[in-house]
Amino acid sequence: MGFKCGIVGLPNVGKSTLFNALTQTAAAEAANYPFCTIDPNIGCVGVPDERLDKLASIAKSKKIVPTQVEFVDIAGLVRGASKGEGLGNQFLGHIKSTDAIIHILRCFENEDITHVDGSVDPIRDLSTVETELMLADIESLEKRLTKFNKKPHTLSRESKESYDLMQEALSLLASGTPIHPKQGQKSRFKELELLSDKPVLLVCNVPEQVGNNEFSKKVQEYANTNGYEFMTVSCAVEAELASLEPEERMDFLHSLGMEETGLAKVIRSGYRLLDLCTFFTAGVEETRAWSVQVNSLAPDAAAEIHTDFKRGFICAETISYGDYVACNGEAGAKAAGKMRLEGKDYVVQDGDVMHFRFNV
Repeated sequence: MGFKCGIVGLPNVGKSTLFNALTQTAAAEAANYPFCTIDPNIGCVGVPDERLDKLASIAKSKKIVPTQVEFVDIAGLVRGASKGEGLGNQFLGHIKSTDAIIHILRCFENEDITHVDGSVDPIRDLSTVETELMLADIESLEKRLTKFNKKPHTLSRESKESYDLMQEALSLLASGTPIHPKQGQKSRFKELELLSDKPVLLVCNVPEQVGNNEFSKKVQEYANTNGYEFMTVSCAVEAELASLEPEERMDFLHSLGMEETGLAKVIRSGYRLLDLCTFFTAGVEETRAWSVQVNSLAPDAAAEIHTDFKRGFICAETISYGDYVACNGEAGAKAAGKMRLEGKDYVVQDGDVMHFRFNV
């Protein structure tokens, strides 16, 4: 199952630099002019999870396979995009195909890097993109409602519920009220598939020093008030780190007083935005991480491995990560009574180590 995070923002804020570092490639052209990325660049990125190494060590696995998230580098939006300015609706369409948004905001001064609005103001930039997404949604809702309005008396109960939901969303958007789900909450408008209703992580691209500056502090205040997730990253530093060999990378990180890269935090935050949890399979051949939506049932987790596993599901041999480690593996957990046989109604928990029994 594919999960996509779109990397968005105005031109020249560091989107492509971050994307290049994320994928450790030069697939996205990081150039100092607007719209250098015309087609979205897509990269699959492994989700850092220290539990994988521990499980693999215990299981003596030959291979480790992390779960992955797709990141999409989307060209810079500008004011008027919803009406076709810049590369306009082409970009809005690319955003529509993503499940969550990572919004890069420029929080540094540099006379050598142009800004489309002539000055650095991350809150203004954020408002520009939010407004364009909302305007695009308003136009989309008005068109959809027009079709309903032609035959209002023939609506089914389900259509009437959708109609009322669209009316509510349109009213909020028209008043300038963002409708995106706040951190940790579910969206009431998810079925409408609106651009401005996707979960959002605000990433402030700061100078080389670690931590907040005057620009990013304003963004953090905005994030806290409006229910966004927030973090700071130096895209320039992350790009340099990505180009180093692993040992050099760790030395550089330690010289900066960091234990891990900002990219690792971005990837995990993107993973959380998508409302995912991880379960594992562990054996001699490989230890692998798998992704499912939070609150998924055991047969749905089985289907991530193979659809036959769900079709012929019998039960799931399940050990919590903590018990697997404490008992030094499957045999120890089974001997200690820590292996459970879970049925079709079992809700998968983050960190479960699972083996599925099935018959087709």
